[in-house]
Amino acid sequence: MDISTIIILVVLALLVIYVIGIYNKLVTYKNRYQNSFAQIEVQLKRRYDLIPNLVETAKAYMQHERETLEAVIAARNEAAAGLKAASKMPGAKQAMQQLAGAEGALAGALGRLNVVMEAYPDLKANQNMMQVSEELTSTENKISFARQAFNDAVTTYNTFRQSFPPVVFAGMFGHGSDAELLEFADSAAMQAAPKVSF
Repeated sequence: MDISTIIILVVLALLVIYVIGIYNKLVTYKNRYQNSFAQIEVQLKRRYDLIPNLVETAKAYMQHERETLEAVIAARNEAAAGLKAASKMPGAKQAMQQLAGAEGALAGALGRLNVVMEAYPDLKANQNMMQVSEELTSTENKISFARQAFNDAVTTYNTFRQSFPPVVFAGMFGHGSDAELLEFADSAAMQAAPKVSF
Protein backbone atom coordinates (compact mmCIF):
# COMPACT_ATOMS: atom_id res chain seq x y z
CA MET A 1 0.00 0.00 0.00
CA ASP A 2 1.32 3.35 -0.94
CA ILE A 3 1.04 6.52 1.11
CA SER A 4 -1.79 8.06 -0.98
CA THR A 5 -3.99 5.00 -0.38
CA ILE A 6 -3.33 5.18 3.34
CA ILE A 7 -4.19 8.89 3.37
CA ILE A 8 -7.44 8.24 1.47
CA LEU A 9 -8.38 5.45 3.89
CA VAL A 10 -7.64 7.64 6.91
CA VAL A 11 -9.71 10.49 5.46
CA LEU A 12 -12.59 8.10 4.74
CA ALA A 13 -12.37 6.65 8.26
CA LEU A 14 -12.44 10.16 9.76
CA LEU A 15 -15.42 11.06 7.57
CA VAL A 16 -17.31 7.94 8.69
CA ILE A 17 -16.51 8.71 12.33
CA TYR A 18 -17.74 12.30 11.83
CA VAL A 19 -21.01 11.13 10.24
CA ILE A 20 -21.52 8.64 13.08
CA GLY A 21 -21.02 11.55 15.50
CA ILE A 22 -23.72 13.55 13.69
CA TYR A 23 -26.13 10.61 13.89
CA ASN A 24 -25.44 10.09 17.59
CA LYS A 25 -25.94 13.79 18.37
CA LEU A 26 -29.27 13.83 16.51
CA VAL A 27 -30.43 10.82 18.52
CA THR A 28 -29.21 12.35 21.78
CA TYR A 29 -30.97 15.67 21.18
CA LYS A 30 -34.19 13.95 20.10
CA ASN A 31 -34.15 11.78 23.22
CA ARG A 32 -33.63 14.88 25.36
CA TYR A 33 -36.66 16.69 24.02
CA GLN A 34 -38.77 13.54 24.25
CA ASN A 35 -37.71 13.13 27.87
CA SER A 36 -38.51 16.78 28.51
CA PHE A 37 -41.99 16.21 27.11
CA ALA A 38 -42.41 13.28 29.48
CA GLN A 39 -41.84 15.74 32.36
CA ILE A 40 -44.58 18.00 30.99
CA GLU A 41 -46.84 14.97 30.71
CA VAL A 42 -46.32 14.08 34.38
CA GLN A 43 -47.25 17.59 35.53
CA LEU A 44 -50.23 17.92 33.21
CA LYS A 45 -51.61 14.59 34.41
CA ARG A 46 -51.21 15.81 37.98
CA ARG A 47 -53.16 18.94 37.13
CA TYR A 48 -55.86 16.92 35.37
CA ASP A 49 -56.16 14.81 38.53
CA LEU A 50 -56.53 17.93 40.70
CA ILE A 51 -59.29 19.51 38.63
CA PRO A 52 -62.03 16.99 39.62
CA ASN A 53 -61.17 17.70 43.28
CA LEU A 54 -61.60 21.40 42.60
CA VAL A 55 -64.95 20.84 40.91
CA GLU A 56 -66.19 18.47 43.65
CA THR A 57 -65.33 20.97 46.35
CA ALA A 58 -67.04 23.77 44.43
CA LYS A 59 -70.19 21.73 43.67
CA ALA A 60 -71.52 21.97 47.20
CA TYR A 61 -71.38 25.75 47.11
CA MET A 62 -72.18 26.41 43.46
CA GLN A 63 -75.38 24.47 42.86
CA HIS A 64 -76.63 27.06 40.36
CA GLU A 65 -73.42 27.03 38.33
CA ARG A 66 -73.63 23.51 36.94
CA GLU A 67 -72.91 24.66 33.38
CA THR A 68 -69.60 26.26 34.43
CA LEU A 69 -68.51 23.17 36.33
CA GLU A 70 -69.40 20.90 33.41
CA ALA A 71 -67.42 23.16 31.05
CA VAL A 72 -64.33 22.78 33.25
CA ILE A 73 -64.64 19.00 33.29
CA ALA A 74 -65.21 18.87 29.52
CA ALA A 75 -62.17 21.09 28.90
CA ARG A 76 -60.11 18.94 31.27
CA ASN A 77 -61.12 15.76 29.40
CA GLU A 78 -60.28 17.35 26.04
CA ALA A 79 -56.88 18.47 27.35
CA ALA A 80 -56.20 14.97 28.69
CA ALA A 81 -57.02 13.51 25.26
CA GLY A 82 -54.73 16.07 23.63
CA LEU A 83 -51.94 15.10 26.01
CA LYS A 84 -52.43 11.42 25.25
CA ALA A 85 -52.15 12.10 21.51
CA ALA A 86 -49.14 14.38 21.97
CA SER A 87 -47.32 11.85 24.15
CA LYS A 88 -47.32 9.44 21.20
CA MET A 89 -45.56 12.02 19.01
CA PRO A 90 -43.75 14.61 21.16
CA GLY A 91 -42.52 17.42 18.98
CA ALA A 92 -44.90 16.68 16.07
CA LYS A 93 -46.46 19.92 14.84
CA GLN A 94 -50.10 18.80 14.80
CA ALA A 95 -49.84 17.09 18.19
CA MET A 96 -48.26 20.14 19.84
CA GLN A 97 -50.85 22.48 18.31
CA GLN A 98 -53.72 20.23 19.42
CA LEU A 99 -52.36 20.08 22.97
CA ALA A 100 -51.76 23.84 23.06
CA GLY A 101 -55.34 24.49 21.89
CA ALA A 102 -56.81 22.12 24.47
CA GLU A 103 -54.70 23.68 27.22
CA GLY A 104 -55.89 27.13 26.16
CA ALA A 105 -59.52 25.99 26.38
CA LEU A 106 -58.87 24.51 29.83
CA ALA A 107 -57.21 27.72 31.04
CA GLY A 108 -60.23 29.67 29.77
CA ALA A 109 -62.68 27.35 31.54
CA LEU A 110 -60.71 27.60 34.79
CA GLY A 111 -60.68 31.37 34.42
CA ARG A 112 -64.48 31.45 34.03
CA LEU A 113 -64.79 29.20 37.08
CA ASN A 114 -62.67 31.62 39.07
CA VAL A 115 -64.89 34.55 38.08
CA VAL A 116 -67.99 32.65 39.17
CA MET A 117 -66.36 31.58 42.45
CA GLU A 118 -65.77 35.19 43.43
CA ALA A 119 -69.48 35.33 44.26
CA TYR A 120 -69.08 32.56 46.89
CA PRO A 121 -67.03 33.83 49.86
CA ASP A 122 -67.67 30.65 51.89
CA LEU A 123 -66.14 28.60 49.08
CA LYS A 124 -63.04 30.78 48.97
CA ALA A 125 -62.55 30.24 52.72
CA ASN A 126 -63.04 26.45 52.54
CA GLN A 127 -59.92 24.57 53.72
CA ASN A 128 -60.17 21.90 51.01
CA MET A 129 -60.51 24.57 48.33
CA MET A 130 -57.47 26.42 49.64
CA GLN A 131 -55.41 23.21 49.62
CA VAL A 132 -56.48 22.23 46.10
CA SER A 133 -55.79 25.76 44.93
CA GLU A 134 -52.29 25.71 46.40
CA GLU A 135 -51.52 22.34 44.80
CA LEU A 136 -52.89 23.54 41.47
CA THR A 137 -50.76 26.69 41.57
CA SER A 138 -47.66 24.67 42.43
CA THR A 139 -48.40 22.28 39.57
CA GLU A 140 -48.86 25.18 37.15
CA ASN A 141 -45.41 26.46 38.08
CA LYS A 142 -43.92 23.01 37.48
CA ILE A 143 -45.68 22.83 34.10
CA SER A 144 -44.19 26.17 33.15
CA PHE A 145 -40.66 25.03 34.06
CA ALA A 146 -41.11 21.68 32.29
CA ARG A 147 -42.44 23.41 29.17
CA GLN A 148 -39.43 25.74 29.15
CA ALA A 149 -37.06 22.75 29.42
CA PHE A 150 -38.91 21.02 26.56
CA ASN A 151 -38.76 24.10 24.36
CA ASP A 152 -35.04 24.52 25.13
CA ALA A 153 -34.39 20.87 24.19
CA VAL A 154 -36.43 21.24 20.97
CA THR A 155 -34.51 24.40 20.07
CA THR A 156 -31.17 22.63 20.60
CA TYR A 157 -32.32 19.70 18.43
CA ASN A 158 -33.67 21.96 15.68
CA THR A 159 -30.56 24.16 15.67
CA PHE A 160 -28.24 21.18 15.33
CA ARG A 161 -30.47 19.49 12.74
CA GLN A 162 -30.63 22.66 10.61
CA SER A 163 -26.91 23.42 10.77
CA PHE A 164 -24.39 22.37 8.14
CA PRO A 165 -23.33 19.57 7.65
CA PRO A 166 -25.93 17.76 9.85
CA VAL A 167 -28.73 19.08 7.61
CA VAL A 168 -27.23 17.03 4.77
CA PHE A 169 -27.48 13.78 6.74
CA ALA A 170 -30.52 14.42 8.98
CA GLY A 171 -33.11 13.27 6.44
CA MET A 172 -31.18 10.08 5.73
CA PHE A 173 -31.09 9.31 9.45
CA GLY A 174 -34.86 9.75 9.95
CA HIS A 175 -34.66 13.31 11.28
CA GLY A 176 -36.22 15.00 8.27
CA SER A 177 -38.30 17.66 10.02
CA ASP A 178 -38.01 20.06 12.91
CA ALA A 179 -39.64 19.32 16.24
CA GLU A 180 -42.43 21.74 17.24
CA LEU A 181 -42.22 23.98 20.29
CA LEU A 182 -45.05 23.75 22.81
CA GLU A 183 -46.52 27.23 22.93
CA PHE A 184 -49.83 28.00 24.54
CA ALA A 185 -52.09 30.55 22.85
CA ASP A 186 -52.12 32.76 25.92
CA SER A 187 -48.67 32.06 27.30
CA ALA A 188 -48.87 34.92 29.80
CA ALA A 189 -52.00 33.41 31.33
CA MET A 190 -50.45 29.95 31.43
CA GLN A 191 -47.25 31.16 33.07
CA ALA A 192 -49.24 33.09 35.64
CA ALA A 193 -51.33 29.95 36.20
CA PRO A 194 -55.10 30.02 36.11
CA LYS A 195 -56.36 32.34 38.82
CA VAL A 196 -57.78 29.80 41.20
CA SER A 197 -56.98 31.74 44.34
CA PHE A 198 -59.71 31.36 46.91
